[in-house]
Amino acid sequence: MNWRNSDMEKMRMESFDQTQSNVEKIAELFPNCITETVDENGKLKRAINFELLRQMLSGDVLEGDEAYEFTWVGKKAAIVEANRPIRKTLRPCPEESVDWDTTENLYIEGDNLEVLKLLQESYLHKVKLIYIDPPYNTGRNYIYRNDFSVGSEEYDEQAGLVDEEGDRLAANPVGSARFHSAWLTMMYQRLLLARNLLTDDGVLVCAIDENELSSLEMLLKEIFGEGTYDHVCVTVIHNPRGQQGKNFSYTNEYAIFVFPKALKVIADKRIPDDEVSWSPLRNWGSESERTDAKNCFYPVIVQNDQIVEFGDVSPDEYHPQQTVRDGDKYYVYPIDRQGIERKWRYARQTVESIWSMLRAKKISGGYDIELGKTFGIQKTVWDDKKYDANEYGTKIVSDLVPGGGFSFPKSLYTVYDSVYAATAEDKDAIVMDFFSGSGTTAHAVMKLNAEDGGHRKFIMVQLPEDLNEAVSRPGLDARLKSNIEATIKYLTSQGYEATICSIGEERIRKAGEKIKEESPLTSAQLDTGFRVFKLDDSNMNDVYYAAGDYSQGMLSMLESNVKSDRSDLDLLFGCLLEWGLPLSMPYASEQIEGCTVHTYNDGDLIACFDENIPDSVIKEIAKRRPLRAVFRDSSFKDSPSKINVGEIFKMLAPDTRVKVI
Repeated sequence: MNWRNSDMEKMRMESFDQTQSNVEKIAELFPNCITETVDENGKLKRAINFELLRQMLSGDVLEGDEAYEFTWVGKKAAIVEANRPIRKTLRPCPEESVDWDTTENLYIEGDNLEVLKLLQESYLHKVKLIYIDPPYNTGRNYIYRNDFSVGSEEYDEQAGLVDEEGDRLAANPVGSARFHSAWLTMMYQRLLLARNLLTDDGVLVCAIDENELSSLEMLLKEIFGEGTYDHVCVTVIHNPRGQQGKNFSYTNEYAIFVFPKALKVIADKRIPDDEVSWSPLRNWGSESERTDAKNCFYPVIVQNDQIVEFGDVSPDEYHPQQTVRDGDKYYVYPIDRQGIERKWRYARQTVESIWSMLRAKKISGGYDIELGKTFGIQKTVWDDKKYDANEYGTKIVSDLVPGGGFSFPKSLYTVYDSVYAATAEDKDAIVMDFFSGSGTTAHAVMKLNAEDGGHRKFIMVQLPEDLNEAVSRPGLDARLKSNIEATIKYLTSQGYEATICSIGEERIRKAGEKIKEESPLTSAQLDTGFRVFKLDDSNMNDVYYAAGDYSQGMLSMLESNVKSDRSDLDLLFGCLLEWGLPLSMPYASEQIEGCTVHTYNDGDLIACFDENIPDSVIKEIAKRRPLRAVFRDSSFKDSPSKINVGEIFKMLAPDTRVKVI
């Protein structure tokens, strides 16, 4: 490690460069396809020779313009935008959070495209389930706009519908194509980034209606591929009363599940008690007698109508009755009504694995033991009444947040069953929703944790749309307008901003309180809190990043490269994003010789952002041997001071990575 002068590594303080990462991955596979080019600052960087790469991937030279592909106007720009780094940060808001110090859940306010970019390194391959309910393309404008969205004239030109003079080439172009393109562009960018966050056995669930179902299926197949991923479309009866159309009354929407083909990642569905099919545990038919499998002849012990234990395998010379009573216990054997000694369907050493699927049924003179099929493979039609979005979506939100402020929130149980399907076997899973709306996904995660003792964590992301603007939109349904007005009144009375985020956060607060009241789990066992973060411009002054030479007159501006309104906490969490650390870990702050020192996750990172940090404090930090240490560039009065810091760490903590901002 070279510590000369100001060679201490500076943090980039911008999102991950996805394009360059992709170049490096291709370089590993096809090093002969790598060349060099010059970036905007005149520095050399690696690039791809696409013509050579194309040839490497094809046994034959592809000629002509025709090829099978799914494309639209704006697709190329969407890829560029998804890969473009940004200079943004997530600012922590402890005062708006619940259980800030102990919770591992996150609620992030901001444009989800930019938030996804910032989370690329901290949550790369760490999210087990992404559930999203994006805005449906119903002809109304949605909020997620793009800098490169095109108007009708520009769209016609890019789509080849007009010639160079502006004369239309197509007689009857589809009027809605531009809106399909805008929706696809919006979704494509976000799904490209979301894919990077999923674990190897991760699942994506995307809710959609009939307007963009076919487009979304093609989009997901392009992003995830068809060879290694399954794409299953589940029909959800969310409106059994029907929504009136011209020719049909729509009662359903869809949930597309995307998951790895080679793995069993979708948990079987729990069957309600009144729908369980029961059959004798006792075997029948050919090869079903005691002598066919002696280790399958043993007593099932029943007490107070419940199976309490299993006895040892009976010796060959013991021939009991079907039920043998001993005090208040009954010993039940696999003997049929004709007195023939049969065998249980499970051997003694394996029967306890299905204990929860067994029941004792009273019969004349004793008990019979039955096996119930309490789980079944998930079906592609979800038609239970619990999926009704009005009864179990709108009303639940309105009960928790007066007014509700939403027209069609998802049924809690639609999302709950999706979360269960993807995470039943992974109780420590991270669940993300970057169109989180009213917070249904967070509610579902907390509910499932309360029921099975899990420790799943959620990450909710939502654009803070102003409800006052939403309520003034022309053509707004009168009932929805009334609901939004009631919500604005409630949020204002509670001292909250009138935004969609405030609805989601309040819903999670209230749902968490209710779940805790009803659960036997302690507060330590059940996490119903969340840390709030807000997307904002970089913590650093723009001059920090400016390329080229600085003039003498700019020197006063360079005294501090950190914006004056940013706190130590802002800087700490900004560094976590750059270093790829999760935002949910515990941290502590302490005073050492008048300097504030922050320790994150017991030494994953130690930071001190004070000015003129004395050597004694640097030594104390180095003695703790953190994995990472970070300081402000202005923490050191001159270059010799920086060199000294390097020498201290080199001597006391040689494995610590040290950076400055």
